[in-house]
Parts: sequence; structure tokens; C-alpha cells
Amino acid sequence: MLPIIAISLSSLTAPPPPPAHLQAEAIGKVENARIRASVEKLAGFGTRHTLSDTTSATRGIGAARNWLKAELESYAGSPARLTAAFEEFEAPKSTRLPDGARVVNVLATIPGKQKESADRRYYITAHYDSRNTDPMDAAGDAPGANDNASGSAVALECARVLSMLELDSTVVILLTAAEEQGLIGAHYHAAQAAARKDNILGVLNNDIVGDPTDPNVQGGQFFTVRVFSEGLPRNPSAAQIAGIRATSSESDSPSRQLARFVEFVGAQHENNLAQVGLVFRQDRFLRGGDHIAFNDNGFPAVRFSVFREHYDRQHVNVTTRDSLPYGDVPRYTDAAFMGRVARLNIATIINLANAPRPPANARIVNSELGNDTLLRWSPAPEPDVIGYEVVYRPTIDSTWNPEMVKDVGAATEVRLKINKDDHFFGIRAYDRHGYRSPVSFTGTAKE
Repeated sequence: MLPIIAISLSSLTAPPPPPAHLQAEAIGKVENARIRASVEKLAGFGTRHTLSDTTSATRGIGAARNWLKAELESYAGSPARLTAAFEEFEAPKSTRLPDGARVVNVLATIPGKQKESADRRYYITAHYDSRNTDPMDAAGDAPGANDNASGSAVALECARVLSMLELDSTVVILLTAAEEQGLIGAHYHAAQAAARKDNILGVLNNDIVGDPTDPNVQGGQFFTVRVFSEGLPRNPSAAQIAGIRATSSESDSPSRQLARFVEFVGAQHENNLAQVGLVFRQDRFLRGGDHIAFNDNGFPAVRFSVFREHYDRQHVNVTTRDSLPYGDVPRYTDAAFMGRVARLNIATIINLANAPRPPANARIVNSELGNDTLLRWSPAPEPDVIGYEVVYRPTIDSTWNPEMVKDVGAATEVRLKINKDDHFFGIRAYDRHGYRSPVSFTGTAKE
């Protein structure tokens, strides 16, 4: 065991800074015009209702998924860094699928290059199906530009840019169907991944990310994207509940640490990415998204969504007002804003995929009374890890304070002159390039 290191609040110098410069070239490849064109193309299929036409080459969900797969395949390059495929399954009968249905997700995989990290999987997701007022209307026009051609177009652009990179970990772009029928495509994929024990460490779900305007303010715009995250796991075990109660960690789930990580990355790219507005709630009232399916299967997942929603344009039939089409049509989406959201996704994924994984078994050693804090954790397995940071915050604070970070070098055990009763603690690993892992929240143990 390494010797315990006692650290004062000012005894160490900072490790390498976060490598925002290494991401600048990648996020600079995002083309707003491509995102706009993808929204127009998807809306142009008329409807993408899950039960709509699957045989037409120009209308319905079948034409949409064929185009999505072909578009992803066009990014493969030579040698191929990306593979695209359909994920097909028979969905059982349900309220919105009265006869069941064959549901088809579209996915692309970009394999990781580092053998110690390739098993780690990070997702960018969006649903590509649409609906209008009647959720059972499979024939009427439902262009679904903001909900959710916008998210699908962002995911496509992320796939194009990320396919040009060599990342340590594996990246998956997942475009789901039957979201509007009850998150069916996402539930299937997440359940299959859980059964395979896939190592999914982060899911960024993009759903309604196209319109930055404020319906309550004439001409008002926000370049903020809300990032929703769950605080408690679904159906926690008695042991999990006991652990949460013991540490008062109701707001420190893996999904919430992922949301804080998105904010941490966004702060490195001032005025270039969508601004991050953390919302400590799994989703909006009366609505839901595909990230919930991943949460339900035990995976960290968050949702990106616009700052203010125009509910009078969502899930409504297209009509004409003042001689203009009204409803969820492309004219109400903003290419520049969607480009910002895409860049936020890309920067976050680059950091997640290249950083070490969060240190395992992070804990406060709770064996004696005292006004200091003894912390231990397991070393991260990646070969390029060079150190660890302890982050901490007062128990009444909601996010990690960038001023409350202590570098402990390569140690995996440290004693801090900080009172454990008054603070929450976390550990993150960093590599030689300055990539930092998401925070592992510290539990408690006797040793």
C-alpha cells in the first residue's frame, strides 16, 4: 500500500490543464448547413410515425431509416472507422402498438483504439420517429422537425466528425424508433446491452434541440441547452438505499456526475458550444425521453433539450397561420444553435472517450473521529494515467467548485485537512494529456 499523504489546502501545484486545444480542430469541423439539410431531409419524408409506410422510397419511417443508415455509411471512409447497421426486433402489443410492430433502430459504432479502454462505450442518442396530435395517426403529415429531426441531425453530424478521430474508447451513435410509442426502441437496446453486460459509462440523449427561442419573450433567444439527470436509481436495492442514506448522496448518482461533467467540458469552450443549464430532474413533467430507458437498465444517461419549449408546436398537426406553415416544421429550427449542441456533444464525447475511467471504490475511511478526511480509491487501469484529483464541496452546494480541487499525484490514498462532516468528496483520474475522468463520488468504509 502506498503511504498516506497528508495534504494542506495549498501544498500542491496543478496537474496538466484540461486539453481544450486538442478538441478545437474537431469541433471546428461541425457544419451548421449539414445539420440544417438533415433536418429538412427528415422532415421531407412527410411522417416518420413508427407505424407509417415502410416500403416507399420517399415517405414514411422506412424511407427515413434507409436514408439514415446510408448517410452513416457514407462517413465510413477508408479504412472504415465507422460501421452502420439496423437493429430490428418485434415489439409486442401495447397501447400505441395495438398489433405490435417490427421496430428498427439505426446505429453506428466507432471502435476504441486503446485495448484497456475499448470496452468502455459512450453513446450519442436521438429518436428519429415523429407524431402529430393523434399518437395513432400513422398517415397524416408529422414532419417532427424539432421533435426530433433536430436531435437526429445533431447525432448524424457528431457521427461524421467523430468518425474522423481515433479515440481510446468506443463510441456508439444510436437513432431509435418508437420513442413516441413509449421509448420502445431505446428500452430494447438498453435491455439487450444490460443482458450482455456492456460497459456503457455515459449516454447523451438529444431530444428537442432545434429551437432556442423563448415562447414567452418576443425575439428572445437562449443559447442554453438544458441537461437533465436523475438523482436516484430506479428500484434501488436495500443496500443502495442504505448507502445513499449513509452518505446523503441523493444528488450524486452516476448520471448526475455525467451531467456535471458536461458542464465541466462546456466551460472549457467559452462562446463556442451551447451553454449548459443543469436541471436536477430526470426529465420534464408529463414528458420523457430515451435516456430514461438507459437509466432503467442501470446506465448513466442524461438528456439535452432546449431551454424553453414551444408546446403549441409539438405533437400537433401541421396547419397554416398568416399564410405560413405552423407546427413542428423546419422553419422553427435554428442551424447555428444545433451546431452549438453538436459541438457540445462532440467535446464531451472526446473527453469521455480519451479520459481514464472514473476511479473505482472511492471512499472515505470512516473508522475514527476527527476533523480531517482520509480517502482511498482503486487505481484506474489505463496505461496513460499519471495522477488523481480530489474534488470537494460543502454539503449544501449542488456542483463541484473549480476552486475546491486538490491534486494528489499518483497516490491512491490521501489525508486532507478538510472536515468530512461538512463536505462531499469525489475522485477523478487524469492522464498525461490532461484529460480528466468524471468524478467518482466517495462512499464510506471502515478501511
